[in-house]
Amino acid sequence: MRTLMLLLVAGVLAGCQTPLPPVDPNMAWVEFSTPTPGGKLLMAERLDNRRLTDGRFFQVSPGSHELRVRFDFEVFGGGGSLLTGPVERLCYLTIRYDHFEAGQRYLLEGRSLAFTPSARLYNDKREIVAEDREVNCII
Repeated sequence: MRTLMLLLVAGVLAGCQTPLPPVDPNMAWVEFSTPTPGGKLLMAERLDNRRLTDGRFFQVSPGSHELRVRFDFEVFGGGGSLLTGPVERLCYLTIRYDHFEAGQRYLLEGRSLAFTPSARLYNDKREIVAEDREVNCII
């Protein structure tokens, strides 16, 4: 039984460490970042309303796309007092951008200001090209 558990844990850990696929020069590549304190997870959920199997990135064809991401973050002192621990938030943010270009890299940043999440999409020149247009928080 112990050997079976060890193999199961090793398999799960190996699955989490699979390399990203190669960048396709005919597609646009979207990476993620959570630069603000408390940002825990920013993960791809849906592309053009289709659920994705790998949430670590978006690779999209040129043109218009709607990206939906999951953003988990902590709000420090969120219980009404600085003495309480952080409050965790789980939100889904939708970003639409009409001008993805093949071979270009984009950066999607998830940010939070207290309980309010936001997302910005940057091009390779670090210019904001899109911002979230819909935010739904569960927690």
